[in-house]
Amino acid sequence: MARLILFLIFLTFITLSFLSEVQSASFKIVNRCRYTIWPGLLSGATSPPLPTTGFTLKSGKSRTIQIPRSWSGRLWARSLCGRDSDGKFSCVTADCGSGKVSCAGGGAKPPATLAEFTLNGADGLDFYDVSMVDGYNLPMLIVAQGGTRGGCSATGCLVDLNGGCPADLKVARGNGSGGSVACRSACEAFGDPRYCCSEAYSTPDTCGPSVYSLFFKHACPRAYSYAYDDKTSTYTCASANYLIVFCPLPYTSAWTSVGYELLKVI
Repeated sequence: MARLILFLIFLTFITLSFLSEVQSASFKIVNRCRYTIWPGLLSGATSPPLPTTGFTLKSGKSRTIQIPRSWSGRLWARSLCGRDSDGKFSCVTADCGSGKVSCAGGGAKPPATLAEFTLNGADGLDFYDVSMVDGYNLPMLIVAQGGTRGGCSATGCLVDLNGGCPADLKVARGNGSGGSVACRSACEAFGDPRYCCSEAYSTPDTCGPSVYSLFFKHACPRAYSYAYDDKTSTYTCASANYLIVFCPLPYTSAWTSVGYELLKVI
């Protein structure tokens, strides 16, 4: 009898482990930048908790996280981080304000390049995008792997936009004499409702692209550049795992000929 009980306990454990794998998506986060980054994750209000909300990722390293299939939220990378004399952790770009490596419910302070996900949404599809609506700090790429339905296209921004960022959007390190480390959105820079798609400009009919959002869109045509940039920026896939690469290989002619499936280089 004791052996039967032990066997049933073991069988239950194996079954639960299998179901956990089936009901989660694998997010492999890769750092191809020449420096350490600190990925952060923020869950939607009704999403289940994640195993981590922030961690250190050295250059050339990767980390895989199991994400619940019912999860929605966003992921980004912080850069130029360190601790002050009191041990408080902070970052020059995309800081989440927690004072720690883990973000613990804090979101990215703009400007920040964001990966946004809603898993198992309408019709069982995952919805995902790379957004520069809150500005830009690092190149990023999302690749759907093993999906069963949907277009499952890769998306992102492979270009380093910091050097070419318009002067009135640039974020410089330190006292402003250093190079650009991030590029603000026009909404953040000016607070104008026309750029923020707010107040009288809060609908797709009244808020269109601006000269500033077109700077981002021309460089990264698959990424969100302003609030109502849905048609060319949101992608779907069913039951996929995801590869998220920071500082992927730069723009090449292969981008237009075969799309992002050039990612055999990853």
